[in-house]
Parts: sequence; C-alpha cells; structure tokens
Amino acid sequence: MTAPTPSAFDWTRGYPSQRSPVFARNVVSTSHPLAAQAGLRILAQGGNAVDAAIATAACMTLVEPCSNGLGSDAFAIVWDGRTLQGLNASGTAPQAWTPDYFDRKYGAGSAMPRRGWDTVTVPGAVAGWVALSERYGKLPFADLMTPAIEIAERGYAVPVIVQGKWRMASEVTDLVAQPGFAEAFLPRGRAPQVGEQFRFEAAARTLRLIAGSKGEAFYRGEIAEATAAFARETGGAITAADFAAYAPQWVDTISMDYAGHTLHEIPPNGQGIAALIALGILKNFDVAALPVDSTASQHLQIEAMKLAFADVYRYVSDPRTMQVQVDELLDPAYLASRAKLIDMKRAQDFQAGNPVKGGTIYLTAADESGMMVSFIQSNYMGFGSGVVVPGYGLSLQNRGHGFTREAGHANVVAPGKRPFHTIIPAFLMKDGQPQMSYGVMGGNMQPQGHMQTLVRMLDHRQHPQAACDAPRWRFNEGLSINVEPSMNPDTIAGLAALGHQIGDIHDSYQDFGAGQFIWRLGDPAVEGYVAASDPRRDGAAAGW
Repeated sequence: MTAPTPSAFDWTRGYPSQRSPVFARNVVSTSHPLAAQAGLRILAQGGNAVDAAIATAACMTLVEPCSNGLGSDAFAIVWDGRTLQGLNASGTAPQAWTPDYFDRKYGAGSAMPRRGWDTVTVPGAVAGWVALSERYGKLPFADLMTPAIEIAERGYAVPVIVQGKWRMASEVTDLVAQPGFAEAFLPRGRAPQVGEQFRFEAAARTLRLIAGSKGEAFYRGEIAEATAAFARETGGAITAADFAAYAPQWVDTISMDYAGHTLHEIPPNGQGIAALIALGILKNFDVAALPVDSTASQHLQIEAMKLAFADVYRYVSDPRTMQVQVDELLDPAYLASRAKLIDMKRAQDFQAGNPVKGGTIYLTAADESGMMVSFIQSNYMGFGSGVVVPGYGLSLQNRGHGFTREAGHANVVAPGKRPFHTIIPAFLMKDGQPQMSYGVMGGNMQPQGHMQTLVRMLDHRQHPQAACDAPRWRFNEGLSINVEPSMNPDTIAGLAALGHQIGDIHDSYQDFGAGQFIWRLGDPAVEGYVAASDPRRDGAAAGW
C-alpha cells in the first residue's frame, strides 16, 4: 500500500461544506473564530504554537462553555521541532472517594452519579496550560490570558451552534439544579439567544488570578480555597488539599503504524488506544481497495472499532491499575487474531478478547518554526457537573462519572486515581517527522473520528477538509450505530442489510464529533500547512 504525499491529495474531491482548506505558515484551528483569532494574535506578538494553543484554550472556556470551562481537564501532544511529547492533565479523584463513600451516599451497587459534586475530580486544564508554557512557551504566561480576559469582560455574541447546545442544556433538570449553574449560565433566566451578548466577569476575575500567579491561585491559593469552601457548603467532598496535591504528567505517546505513517496517541487513562487498536486490525485488510463510501468499507471500519472498544472498556484505566498492558493490547499477533473475527457479511456484537501473553473542545496550532500542538480540553458531558463556583465563574467537569463501582474492575473509583477518559489529541508522523496534528471531539466518537478521517486521507487521498466534511457513522454498543443523514442511502441500506441497527440522529455537534486538522505540506517556513475546521461547529481555521 502506497501512502499519499501531500501533493497526492485529490484537491478536487469533496463533500457539501461551508468550509475550504486554509493554507498558511502559521495556523490555529478550533471550533470558535474568536478563539482561533486569539491564537493568531499571540503568534503575531512573537509567541510560538504552544503560546497560541494556550491562549486559544483559555478563550474556548468562555466562548464554548457548553463543552469546556476553567474547571476542565486537558491533554496535549507537542512536536517541538525535535521530539514528540505528551501531557496528561486529567484530574485525580478526591481523597474521600472510596467505594464505601459512594455506597453510603447512594446505596450499594448503584452507578456513579452523572452530575453534581460527586462527579468532580480535580480540574487539570489550568495546570496543563502552565506546564506547557513553562516547558515550551516564549511569551510571559500572563500575556497568554489577556485575550480571554478581554472576552470575559467585554462579552461576545453567542453563535448559532453553541446557542443550540446551551438552550438544550438549559432544559436538563439535573444540570440546572446544580449549585451556581443558573446564576452563571442562565443570567436572564434562560439560555442566551443567537447574537445576544454574554459576559462572564466572574471568569475574568479567575483568569486574572491565574495570570498573576501562573496558576498557583488555582491550586494552592484563593481559587482552591473558595472552591473547597463552596463544596463544604453544598455537599461536596473535594478539599483544598486535593487541589494542592495535583500535578499533570508528562508522558510518552503510544503509536501504531498505518499506511506508511505512524499515529500517536496519549496512553491510558485515555481512550486513544482504541484508535490504534482499530487501525492495527484494519492493517490486516486491503482497505484502499474498497470504494471510500461503500458499504463494505464502512462495515469493515465499524467492526474494527467495535473490537477495539470491547477491549478498551474492559481493560483501560489509570495505568497504575491496568491489569493488561498497552503493548499486549497492541500486539500485532493479537490484533491479527481479532481481525479474523470480522465477518464481511454480517454485523456482530463483540466481547473483550484475552490479550495477556501470560460537550469537549479541540484545537491545534502550528507555526513556521515547525512547532505543532495537538490540544484538547473538556468538561465531559456538555457543561459537566453543573457546579459553578460563585464569584469565580469556575464551571467544573464531571469526569468522575467515568469511574466504575464494580469491585475488581481496573477502573473502580479510588482516592487520587484518574478515571477512564474520553478526550484524546492525535498526532501523525511520517519517517520520524511531523505530518499532521489533529483531533475529533465528541465522547466515544473521538477514536472513531480519528480512524475514519485518517483512513480517508491515507487510503483514499481525500484532503483534510474533505475528510472532515465526509459523512460519519458512530458505533454505540452491541449492533447499534448512528449515521449522518448525508451518508449515501445505498450505503445505509447496505449496512442495515448486514445487521447493523441504525439510528438516524440530527445532532451532529456531539454525536458525530467535530474535527480540526493541520497537515504539514513541507518546510513550514516555505510551504507551510493546510488546515481544516469542521462545519459541524461554529469554528474556523485561521492563518497568516
């Protein structure tokens, strides 16, 4: 199989879209134009791609609060011009979180809560911004917070897609009932309307404290103390000591070779390994020989993804408690044996194998020096836990819902432990050099989106914007999948005939993900990059 070079993309082929590829030497791509422009502003001030990514991420907490906030978690993969490095800024469970704690409060055998304080792990995003700045940044950290502070204080006009999600969230009873939510996000007793100004002065206060202390106020100062006090008042267990004990982790990436390239992902506790497993299974087939939008091609990818999720949901957790190791899950012989389970004539409900040998926002930025950043941060379920710390605009994630209470499971809740995580940045290399920084948002759609878009680009020569625009499917569980209405009706009928149980949904924001892509065309100072931004959100790829 011959992998394409950038010049081998078919630039004439595409799908209905409001977007065109963006070509530039310095690029930021994310799901809101104001945030993308904030990143370009930092680049124009002499910052690098990491500086731009941090500024963009800070702005995204304001302009897309239905997906992320100052209380989010984050992950990143950075190419600094010489090496590839991963950062895990996912939060850890409060020390009070034992299985007994949840048994006493909710009853034995019940599921982990979905909203409220008992879903809030220590937020990692701010610590992630600081860690990235200290290791790679050029500009003072405080300068990177300036665009976000200005947006928070002056306000912005709420865009169409964000408003739709905001309005839907305002109708979720267990969300709006959480302490602080209505005061922060329903300031007129409702969600903002399209084009209506939304100011978040409480968040501006927090951003100024973060800027002035390089994050210390968030973890070991005023913000941490205020959050802990609010938790005590309203039924939470998280403490100032939990915040003070937190630190993000620098990690090596894990990878899988495919079609002459190497896909890199963050290792567990994230689900990026699912994309690697699926690609490792697809390597046992001639995917390029199948028509790109055919039933056979989509069926094969769906079945590979099912097999990947079967193992990921069984084995992936905080790496300190995993009972099966990454190299065992990615072993070529094991993946070949899993590939043999696929029947091209019928859909199946796969179970985990035995490999043992014995609402999220995504952004990417690249600059003409060659630095590239793949960055993702999230509340998890839209507005997350629903808890917002008064006076600080601190909207807290609900990542604790990712734990299980099943005794003996690798992902069982425990003090100081990181839960199973859905958010995953991706990075593509070729012959030891950077090729593409990308990601696709949306719960368990993320590894599915990583695989689907990569197959389109590497096996079928579709350029990044075309691969981003193309109709997607989403595997749920068992035989259940969803497909976008724009998918070829013959392909949909073919999948149904194979036994896939197809649901047609129209909420592309969450259910089919949203991607951002930056592909390196050659020498960044000469040829630069081509970038794409998903039409399923309000965003933009912007460059100069």
